[in-house]
Amino acid sequence: MKMMNYKKYKRFETISLPDRTWPNKHIEHAPTWCSVDLRDGNQALVTPMKIEEKVEMFQTLVDLGFKEIEVGFPSASQIEYDFIRVLIDENMIPDDVTIQVLTQCREHLIRRTFECLQGLDRAIVHIYNSTSILQRDVVFNKNKEQVKQIAIDGCQLVKDLSSEFDGEVILEYSPESFTGTEMDYAVEVCDAVMDTWGASKDKKVIINLPATVEMDTPNVYADQIEYVSRKFKDRDRVILSLHPHNDRGTGVAATELALLAGADRVEGTLFGNGERTGNVDLVTVALNMYVHGIDPELDFSHINDVKAMYERCTKMKVGPRQPYAGQLVFTAFSGSHQDAINKGMHKYHERGEGIWEVPYLPIDAADLNRQYEPIVRINSQSGKGGVAFVMDTVFGYHLPKQMQGDFAKVVQSISEAEGEVSPERIFDTFTKEYIDNESPFKFIHQKQTDESEDKSHEHERKVELTISDHGEVKTIVGYGNGPIDAVKDAFNSNGYPYMHLLDYSEHALTSGSSSKAASYVQLRAKGTSITEFGVGVHADITTATMKAIISAMNRIHRRLNKQ
Repeated sequence: MKMMNYKKYKRFETISLPDRTWPNKHIEHAPTWCSVDLRDGNQALVTPMKIEEKVEMFQTLVDLGFKEIEVGFPSASQIEYDFIRVLIDENMIPDDVTIQVLTQCREHLIRRTFECLQGLDRAIVHIYNSTSILQRDVVFNKNKEQVKQIAIDGCQLVKDLSSEFDGEVILEYSPESFTGTEMDYAVEVCDAVMDTWGASKDKKVIINLPATVEMDTPNVYADQIEYVSRKFKDRDRVILSLHPHNDRGTGVAATELALLAGADRVEGTLFGNGERTGNVDLVTVALNMYVHGIDPELDFSHINDVKAMYERCTKMKVGPRQPYAGQLVFTAFSGSHQDAINKGMHKYHERGEGIWEVPYLPIDAADLNRQYEPIVRINSQSGKGGVAFVMDTVFGYHLPKQMQGDFAKVVQSISEAEGEVSPERIFDTFTKEYIDNESPFKFIHQKQTDESEDKSHEHERKVELTISDHGEVKTIVGYGNGPIDAVKDAFNSNGYPYMHLLDYSEHALTSGSSSKAASYVQLRAKGTSITEFGVGVHADITTATMKAIISAMNRIHRRLNKQ
């Protein structure tokens, strides 16, 4: 077999940081978040968003809690320019939200950018030029000094235009392709930009260090961030920002480690939309903090609405396994997982819903306004725990433990033939197997009499039970110390196969004046090993129990006739 030619690739030489400190740290608070959905995300779409779609997304980002939003590249196209003017002219930018615009370090593009921003009180102007070894060589054909001068000239022009601008301008600079740049050279360029700007503790510059291409493992990005953070001439004049991409599929991990390494700010997108494999997914990073008990300062409590907006505006789909938002992320098919979730949910409610600790579910789906019905889905890999969970949480039937396995076998036979079984199909099967099971015996009516005052009679209860027996209506009488005992006597003393009661339980199904109860019994035909469960539902619990006994008898009758 021909092997892939791995020898054509090599690792980028990076820094050595043996005294790194980030591995011993924990994320303790949210960073400053900046959404770049409307710029970086939009430019990666097959069909870029229309102005009205951009407006809808902008308003959603504001509602989610983003205080910094990169709204576009106004010098790149007219629709970008026009959208930003809509936000400004229609006064759509809240006072506590700062918009950010991107431009290359080129004079005509920077001037066009400032023209677009007129009328704003405050804006982040984000300038960039690529500093990587590869781009210096194959794209610009310039040396280090020439590339650094591009950044200095761009910064100086922004500074000059800012002095004529009515509002406040916050400078952001990105040495694009940072991960492919020599670290000491990246520091040199960034310090030169800050010197040109006149940066200080009171006039900070956002230095954005993008993994424009994710080139190594997440720990390497963290080392690079910590190294640069240490090497700045004056760290106090820097807001250190991340802009991770996801080429190696580790954008979230790289972001989390880089935050440990000292970053203050994160740029990314909803659900990781962006060029190639995408930007870092801010939903995942934020909710990862949330499940550690940290306020992410972003509100994803209606994540399905956010997902719907995203899919509507971008024409992209959120994958079924996307963390937190995917259709299947709160779903278990495995029987052992289903059983653990079922037990964990019960324990959580028994404890009074304090700290969330449920196996296989790192977050409470209800916190995201997602429903519990789809958490457990049933297929041929599912077990009794999953079936019991569906019957309990969706339909309110608390199946006895022994019965769970009995009914799971019925459902499994369906799933093996048909694939996944919906909750509705499960309930219909349960009803057919246990509740509407009325052949050859069918409950019609019952009457109870208290015999306790009749001193000549040894039993406390008399039951007159009217049934249909193979289509013939009969009334049989039984005596016992309670209604269940009397019903057993009615059957056993009137020529029916002798039944031994093995298990009994009951519970209310609903509350209020129209409430019903469910009763479960397990019977064994005497002289055999045949046992069956029956279920009865009725407003009167005694009647429900009688119906359950008849249901179990019908199931035993079918078993005996098959032998």
